[in-house]
Amino acid sequence: MTTVATSSKNKKSKVFDKEQLLSDFRLAWESRHASLMGRKEVFMGKAKFGIFGDGKELAQIAMARYFKDGDFRAGYYRDQTFMMAIGQLTIKEYFAQLYAHTSVEDEPASAGRLMNGHFATRSLNPDGSWKNLMEMKNSSADISPTAGQMPKLLGLAYASKLYRQNPQLKSLSQFSNNGNEVAWGTIGNASTSEGMFFEAVNAAGVLQVPMVISVWDDGYGISVPNEYHTTKGSISEILKGLQRNDDQKGYEIFVVKGWDYEALDRAYENASRIAREEHVPVMIHVIEVTQPQGHSTSGSHERYKSKERLEWEKDYDCLLQFRNFILEKGIASEEELDEIEKEAKDFAKKEKDAAWAAFAGDIKAELKEAVALIKEAAKNANQSQALETLAEDLSKTLNPIRKDVISTVRRALWMMRTDGESVKAELKNWYAQQQVLNEDRYSSHLYSQSQFAVQYVEPVEAKYDTDAPVVDGREVLQACFDNLLENDPRFLAFGEDVGKIGDVNQAFSGLQAKYGEYRVSDTSIREVTIIGQGIGAALRGLRPMAEIQYLDYIHYALMTLSDDLASLQYRTKGGQKAPLIVRTRGHRLEGVWHAGSPIGMLLHSLRGMLLCVPRNMTQAAGMYNTLMQSDEPALVIECLNGYRLKEKMPSNVGEFRVPLGKPEILRNGSDLTVVTYGSMCRIVEDAAQELAAMGIDVEIIDVQTLLPFDVDNMILESVKKTNRVLFADEDVPGGASAYMMQKVVEEQKAYYYLDSEPATLAAKPHRPAYSSDGDYFSKPSVDDVVEKVYAMMHEVDPLRFPSL
Repeated sequence: MTTVATSSKNKKSKVFDKEQLLSDFRLAWESRHASLMGRKEVFMGKAKFGIFGDGKELAQIAMARYFKDGDFRAGYYRDQTFMMAIGQLTIKEYFAQLYAHTSVEDEPASAGRLMNGHFATRSLNPDGSWKNLMEMKNSSADISPTAGQMPKLLGLAYASKLYRQNPQLKSLSQFSNNGNEVAWGTIGNASTSEGMFFEAVNAAGVLQVPMVISVWDDGYGISVPNEYHTTKGSISEILKGLQRNDDQKGYEIFVVKGWDYEALDRAYENASRIAREEHVPVMIHVIEVTQPQGHSTSGSHERYKSKERLEWEKDYDCLLQFRNFILEKGIASEEELDEIEKEAKDFAKKEKDAAWAAFAGDIKAELKEAVALIKEAAKNANQSQALETLAEDLSKTLNPIRKDVISTVRRALWMMRTDGESVKAELKNWYAQQQVLNEDRYSSHLYSQSQFAVQYVEPVEAKYDTDAPVVDGREVLQACFDNLLENDPRFLAFGEDVGKIGDVNQAFSGLQAKYGEYRVSDTSIREVTIIGQGIGAALRGLRPMAEIQYLDYIHYALMTLSDDLASLQYRTKGGQKAPLIVRTRGHRLEGVWHAGSPIGMLLHSLRGMLLCVPRNMTQAAGMYNTLMQSDEPALVIECLNGYRLKEKMPSNVGEFRVPLGKPEILRNGSDLTVVTYGSMCRIVEDAAQELAAMGIDVEIIDVQTLLPFDVDNMILESVKKTNRVLFADEDVPGGASAYMMQKVVEEQKAYYYLDSEPATLAAKPHRPAYSSDGDYFSKPSVDDVVEKVYAMMHEVDPLRFPSL
């Protein structure tokens, strides 16, 4: 049965401290005025877009009261009052984000990279090392996609369970106090219709983790009312089956009104106790919430709400009801509350003005410099008058942004294209300096810039005894994972079939029995929250390996991988990291949904992650060892048809490390370079033997990783020798093969060393058909490689290599 936190009139009243009540009243009004002023700032053109948390102030203050040091939040873009209440957001910082101030000091959540309402605390020191997360109140970095916060919420809560249940983690005191931390999630009522919400809710119930979900229910999703969103019009009604009882584990569920101060306090007090002490997930359905300014600055809610609804919202605004509550209790007088409201408004305005002054001041200083330099250059330039006009127009720009300054400077340099270098030298130098600054402001930290970045991990070569056993490839992985589990208590692995049977290809065989189910565990079929489980655990100092059983199934989790994990370091400008290893298998097998190689899709979606494509299990093991020394998230795609192929067992299987971003030459040759990866390496090697018999000497390069890609330009050196290049893979045409061609021919400047047109060889545009015939006719075969290379050599020397 759903537990209902009813109106305070039906319960014994809690005695609240006057100072606390009036402090809450002040904070609520400071936040409300920030929302009201923020909307005006957008309409005045000082900000691009605004979305605000007005109407949700009271519930968030109640939630914040029970949020402790070490706890984590995974919320959404209306939680400003909560962040202010836990001391992790000032009004000045709130407006700095609205204006997109690129200073980490002024806008610590994202350094101006995210629109307003996207909150985050900084878990890392400037050098990339972890802070003591138990000495601070933590918020994972927000993302905009609806319900996108839910997968990692599960992981944040799951980490507490691991810290409580695994004795080996007790020493990691900067990340947990025996798992007593609660993960607090917030979501709008309409977003509970998303699959990610239901998947996360179910998984949390199965895992029994300390997670409190608050659903802010204002009755609408933009213009669409609840009856179109949710069966029965109520998320708590349809989730009654999750309610725990004496015989079955499940959730504790509360329903409470968003304007009832006492009931909110009681609900959050109980939720915190249940989740923290018992490790039981809790859902708080906060109903009768209002949204005084509508959804955002993009439209007005008067368009779709009835007059009666709008009138009700005015009467049941939580701040008005809070005021009435204080007056009814005799805590303060009308005059005292009026004075607090006035002071709150004045304070919010002061902080807003300070944020604007800081934001605009930097840009105005740059504008002033640019105007002076353009005017100075104009004195000796051919287009003197036009440059003067350009400078004057820039100086008169109302509320300038950095684009105005830089765009004007670039146009000024266009105008001076026929002038001597001495005329434009100072302006060019200034612009060059700004390019460096702007690279840091807008484009830094896509990947780790810390001392733990993968580029700083020292490679270690694999060693082999003279009598090294030849084993199935999966056994090399098994030995690697065994070593990681034994030597690093932070390492854990989970996914479908990973636990009891040791994954579908047996690389974890026997390891759950050896290390326990909290180190090697099974999950249900739920790819998006497997990834979220990993992200949350990694955000809390653990080193998870999340398995997606087949690469084809990664589509389920792609949004979470792309929008959350891959962009995490970037969108926090190095403030947070989640070094999750995502393990999967793909490439060659048979059938539409088990032979995936959608590498182009991944390359386009996962910038910010490493993308490893090992050709065999030894290389994969070396990559895992490398990744465990790094602080970067990665996707590793093992060759699906390689687990039973024979490989030598390295004597240092737990220590050797493959350098990432460093291709390997598999075969030296002089006539043509073939660049490939993964399962195609074996195909190309077999083709090279056939081609050698025809007098063609092929050099084969395995790129090993696509992100990063050939950081030392090794492929260029090969092309300088052979003067011909073929990029071969089993993605669709124009996928990863086109990516590799762009990296080598354009970026590495290999174009200037080519005597033949660069070529690609890819799979057919469709998914591979079933059976060995389907594979042969759908993906590049040895025969295809031979004929493609031969045709390229025929174009070079048709007499020596006549048409086939």
